Amino acid sequence: MSFTITLSPSGRRFQAEAGETILDAAIRQDIGLPYGCRNGFCGACIATLLAGEIEYPQGAPDKLLDASDDACLPCQAVPVSDVEIKAREIKTPQEIEPRIMPVKVAKIEHLTDNVVRLYLKLPDEQRLQFLAGQYLDFILEDGRRRAFSIANAPHNDDFIELHIRHVDGGVFTDWAFTQMKEKTILRIEAPLGGFTLNEESGRPMLFIAGGTGFAPVKSQIEHAFHTGMERPMELYWGVRAQKDLYLPDLPRQWEQEHEHFTRFVPVLSAPEQDWNGRKGWVHEAVLEDHDNLADYDIYMAGPPPMIKAARDAFHAVGVTDEQMYYDSFEYAGD
Repeated sequence: MSFTITLSPSGRRFQAEAGETILDAAIRQDIGLPYGCRNGFCGACIATLLAGEIEYPQGAPDKLLDASDDACLPCQAVPVSDVEIKAREIKTPQEIEPRIMPVKVAKIEHLTDNVVRLYLKLPDEQRLQFLAGQYLDFILEDGRRRAFSIANAPHNDDFIELHIRHVDGGVFTDWAFTQMKEKTILRIEAPLGGFTLNEESGRPMLFIAGGTGFAPVKSQIEHAFHTGMERPMELYWGVRAQKDLYLPDLPRQWEQEHEHFTRFVPVLSAPEQDWNGRKGWVHEAVLEDHDNLADYDIYMAGPPPMIKAARDAFHAVGVTDEQMYYDSFEYAGD
């Protein structure tokens, strides 16, 4: 059994399964309702119940609902009939207010000699709402900031996943690789950035990652899978050597499990002698494989020289600025 949820004033509708909260159903179907915790504490998702019946299996915090008899907490409310609520919908990055909050390092995983994967945990009563492709800032004790892309998809928000590359001489990355411990408390501001998917487009999607530019691209691709996008997707990942492909099996898994993910091409600029795959610059491999790049939406994340070279080359074959979305990784100097 399922129930229809209607949003006012947009009139948008989606389905909630029996026993599923309104917010969980919205996240599952890529409906942008606001939230801050997903467990009834913060009140960020509060809406107005216009029609229908709901219940709170876990009990709703009364203090959040005292203001109005029609108040509704979508993160806790389970519909028991078709329901209409008045709620704000989030469609662009600018509609999510960045927050400063503490995080705990839950897990540290060294993927290669120079890439570490961090899993960060927010306080129990908080969740981070973001769009696939956005990033966060670490706020250091002296006020300096270090930006890192969020690598998990928005629906998978139990932890915040980051891929951090060691930068020689970088104070923060030196510390992250040699001294950071699990349970360390850090301070972040998030979400930030406008490198997000154009979900209104019908064009196939071409993703190009350089180094740890794979992180935001991973978030975007996994979000596309979760929301059931049926547009063809391809990924080109440029690194120096084979060891720099720090999660090499994951894109291969996508190829096997998702029919719309049609191609993964790793490209090495300084390959080992036994490398039999593509060599050179990643944007040149893309040009070699496509005669019709102007038919694609292109998402690129990586170092500035890669982004500039790709943009210039793609402009030359007719790709417009409106079809290119990019995040240029400017490494902060200490």
